[in-house]
Amino acid sequence: MAAEGQSRSVRLPEHVIARVEDRLPRTEWDEPEEYITYVMEEVLYRVEQETDDEEFEGVDEQEVEDRLKSLGYLNE
Repeated sequence: MAAEGQSRSVRLPEHVIARVEDRLPRTEWDEPEEYITYVMEEVLYRVEQETDDEEFEGVDEQEVEDRLKSLGYLNE
């Protein structure tokens, strides 16, 4: 796992990048990487908050997909 401040490349579909770039003017971020990092941290934080440390429950993939659609990151 990369330490905080370090980064790795992740491949994303071009249509996702285009949608992120379209949203940038309505955000506080200047670069797609910054915005994508913020969104991923938010999604992960919420998923982690829903998970009880003592009893791990699998992530409901449909719930995550629905949330990403509602945020505009996935096509309907």
